[in-house]
Amino acid sequence: MKYNKNVYRALAMITQFGLNMLVPIFGCAFLGSFIDKKLGTSFFVIIFFFIGALAGFRNVFLFSQKIYEDKEKPDEKTRRNK
Repeated sequence: MKYNKNVYRALAMITQFGLNMLVPIFGCAFLGSFIDKKLGTSFFVIIFFFIGALAGFRNVFLFSQKIYEDKEKPDEKTRRNK
């Protein structure tokens, strides 16, 4: 039963990484497309796409840092007890 829990936890983490990356990219690209249609231009979608990509990378980086810190905490507790 413990194996299944670890598998589901890993799948949830992979899904979270994907959502953290894709939502800002699609959101910013949609916003850029909307602005382009309103103004009659064709470059805001590219600018906002890259802004969304940078935001997505930042989200993934912060999420991975949080996971790494959470994995270190139990180890620090065992060091203190020794």
